[in-house]
Amino acid sequence: MNAQAQLDPAQVLAADPDWWRGAVIYQIYPRSYQDSNGDGIGDLKGISQRLPHIASLGVDAIWISPFFTSPMKDFGYDVSDYCDVDPMFGSLSDFDQLVATAHGLGLRVMIDLVLSHTSDQHAWFGESRQSRDNPRADWYVWADPQPDGTPPNNWLSIFGGSAWQWDPRREQYYLHNFLVSQPDLNFHCPAVQDALLDVTRFWLERGVDGFRLDTINFYFHDAELRSNPALPPEQRNATIAPSVNPYNHQEHLYSKNQPENLAFLGRFRALLDEYPAKAAVGEVGDAQRGLEIMGSYTAGNSGVHMCYAFELLAKDVLTASRLAEVFAEVDRVAANGWACWAFSNHDVIRHSSRWGLNPAAQRLFTTMMMCLRGTTCIYQGEELGLPEADIAFEDLQDPYGIEFWPEFKGRDGCRTPMVWEPSNSAGGFSEGKPWLPVSPEHLTLSVASQEADPEAMLHHYRRAIALRKAHPALAVGTHDQLRAEGNVAFFTRQDRDEVIFCAFNLGDTEAEIILPEGTWQKPNTDIALADLPTGGARVVLAPWQACLAVRG
Repeated sequence: MNAQAQLDPAQVLAADPDWWRGAVIYQIYPRSYQDSNGDGIGDLKGISQRLPHIASLGVDAIWISPFFTSPMKDFGYDVSDYCDVDPMFGSLSDFDQLVATAHGLGLRVMIDLVLSHTSDQHAWFGESRQSRDNPRADWYVWADPQPDGTPPNNWLSIFGGSAWQWDPRREQYYLHNFLVSQPDLNFHCPAVQDALLDVTRFWLERGVDGFRLDTINFYFHDAELRSNPALPPEQRNATIAPSVNPYNHQEHLYSKNQPENLAFLGRFRALLDEYPAKAAVGEVGDAQRGLEIMGSYTAGNSGVHMCYAFELLAKDVLTASRLAEVFAEVDRVAANGWACWAFSNHDVIRHSSRWGLNPAAQRLFTTMMMCLRGTTCIYQGEELGLPEADIAFEDLQDPYGIEFWPEFKGRDGCRTPMVWEPSNSAGGFSEGKPWLPVSPEHLTLSVASQEADPEAMLHHYRRAIALRKAHPALAVGTHDQLRAEGNVAFFTRQDRDEVIFCAFNLGDTEAEIILPEGTWQKPNTDIALADLPTGGARVVLAPWQACLAVRG
């Protein structure tokens, strides 16, 4: 056996502490990826079974949404035991096998840590709610009512209604920024921080390569419990919550985004730095200051490595001018930070439907994503070009959609099972009845169907990811100002001597762009790019076409 064959894949993966910069991360929603035992719910063994597909895309890491023990009121984002696997997903040994399999395929494993709140079924909350003087009495956010019995302040839950719930045991209210069954932990209590860092260490010791931190800007609340001010109507938007949700009527100055969070993130980062090549990406949920918070949390080496805000996950179509606005804001408030960009995930309508993209537009957006500065996250099924599934009310599982139906249909339409082959109504996901119905429209877009078609979306994703990997300028390079002219967004990426000019026609009519001065050539890729001129600098872009030019 040669020396190369004897290398431990995990050691090889750990060799690059900056692997996360410019990485491509593949998000897995475990309930919907692959069912291995026929109960209609995806599981860890199912994920392990499908890891070769993910590795074939050329991505660097997987992010697995929560699989911890949970009553599943919010499908795993309500944790009742941080250090165990819910039986519906398997066991800790199944997780260990998943990590080993992933590492053997050159994939890093990131898991979703939900630290801001637990389930009301968590033992910590069970103890905390018993009295005002037990050892965990202050582990959650408890407050006395106002003299008239109403909640302590005006804070609202993102899932609708007051963020406060009365508990008769303590005759106090507890805070829940999400469901009533998701009480918020009190990060002002040092013992809570210590306990959560112990949870983090537990998973680091099991070999995970990093974490996605759910609702990272919700950890701390204002210690004085001051009411949030009203937000003027012209400043409201539906980036975080649907437009019908009164949550959008407040400026959330005090219920989240507190300065104390930076100190905790410093403790979290110090723990990760004890282990080789670990990284974390935070979800910043804020409709007004998301990019600013992203910049604050990722600047230097004392916060998390990267964050994503919701600007590119928004409902409004991502035009060239809008993209230029976003990156101008990034340059202004997060120039020293690191962004993680995504178009789709488990919380939003799939972008092919959200933006009404035809296949050519989907390809163009994918190519552009792989050229943007930052890390990239793609969501399961995105590589197939899946549209949002249409879920009937009687099939809804998401409490968010049930609460705001029909104006907001919830998140189930992007969470339906992955489609592997078209031979049955479950798309190869399960031998039983899937927990959410598989869209008939999805069956024709299955992995097996697309593998057999060289022109399918799946192969375009592989080409786009390979392009990013082949050019350090695209993965980790600097960029100049991202500009827009009509429907064309353009910028230049550079790493050492490699300079790449990138232009994207985000419209359905022909457009022109002028190359910067210099000698340019196309990159070596099978992606259909605009032809470069043999003389002069004028490039004609077809609708939904990219121009990529490498300086000679």
